[in-house]
Amino acid sequence: MEIRLARSDELVRIGEITETAYAAFTLGPADPYVAKLRDAASRATEAQLWVADDTGAVLGNVTWCPNGSIWREISRPDEGEFRMLAVAPEAQGRGVGEALARHCIALSRAAGHRGMVLSSLEDMTAAHRLYGRLGFSRRAERDWSPAPGVQLIAFELPYA
Repeated sequence: MEIRLARSDELVRIGEITETAYAAFTLGPADPYVAKLRDAASRATEAQLWVADDTGAVLGNVTWCPNGSIWREISRPDEGEFRMLAVAPEAQGRGVGEALARHCIALSRAAGHRGMVLSSLEDMTAAHRLYGRLGFSRRAERDWSPAPGVQLIAFELPYA
């Protein structure tokens, strides 16, 4: 498996993977967040869109939000942040999500950040288990709401 930047010919597939991975957590097709999940092109130009590739097949993706990116939500300038970690259903359980998250941690460290933060829906318990394995801990004081009725919980990974 190779972790690399997304190519323009993959953006539709990446949007589909992301929408599918988040389907259980949205309000359905009318949910305005679904359009953001599908909009891989914006994420590729306004942040960095990384994919896990297995011999030409995109298995998953993650949006890395470098300093200055409009996709950053809760990070401070000395913190890394990633969003929309998504793995195709047929690739789940193969370490794809962990590889993508570890890649973002490496990007954050290389940028000189003191740690990494991210937001998640409370119901995304499989993601929370992954974050725990990687050393993230809950930071309730950084929880927030991007829209009425949507509550996000925060996680932090400080670097030693």
